[in-house]
Amino acid sequence: MTTRQYEFVETEVRDNIAWLTISRPRKLNALSVQLMGELKDALARAEADDAVSVVVLRGGETSFSVGYDIAEEVELGVSTAEQWHAGLANNIGLTMQVWGLSKPVIGAVSGWCLAGGCELAMACDILIATPDAQFGEPEIRFGSGPVTLLMPFLIGQKMTNELLFTGDIVDAERARELGLINRVVPAGELEETVSRLAATIALTPLSILRYTKRALTRAYEEMGLRGAVEANHDIAAVLNSADTPERAEFTELVATRGLGAALAWRDARYAPSE
Repeated sequence: MTTRQYEFVETEVRDNIAWLTISRPRKLNALSVQLMGELKDALARAEADDAVSVVVLRGGETSFSVGYDIAEEVELGVSTAEQWHAGLANNIGLTMQVWGLSKPVIGAVSGWCLAGGCELAMACDILIATPDAQFGEPEIRFGSGPVTLLMPFLIGQKMTNELLFTGDIVDAERARELGLINRVVPAGELEETVSRLAATIALTPLSILRYTKRALTRAYEEMGLRGAVEANHDIAAVLNSADTPERAEFTELVATRGLGAALAWRDARYAPSE
């Protein structure tokens, strides 16, 4: 067993399975620039290690990840379409690194799995979740939108439209019904279930796993997945720079009163419809 620890990502290799754990609990595993950089490095190391056949990506007990660090974006003063395009390239790069990894990636999800965190999870090849897991991309509710547009390829047009137009969040069982995740297991069985599944997959020779993964990802890319992601990158940059009163109010609240106050304001706007 080998381990390596960054500030926000813990890594452990047990036999031929690499466990990568997002660990920023005070921020509900919000994806900061530093965290994403650490995770990219950890993924690259796992991919380059021929002793690793399967990668497991997980968060903590209460949150896989609530998405990109909005407070950091406000602090950095990202506002123009050009600035957003550059910043979003980093976000998309991480998600598509998981998607395109040459080895199977199993996501283990508990608690919040939202926005960019949900996209990161959707990029995994297999997803196992606990009953308390919550999935969704609520960005539209504060004037943003999905960064890596994977959802249509997982659950189809109509439900994607509903979830992305409303910003609604679904629980684990509904996510399983939609085909967003594979299984729902009790919290106390999550690690054992994932470990057993990873060990089964790892029995296949690594070269066969790599070619199989390549065939599967290429099938979706032939259906237009990568082109859709690239097209959405350009649109998302413009969308995030759009000047609306609601976006301005949200950003001002983040800057002056903190993210919690901004999210409370956002949720209060949608409360009458829920």
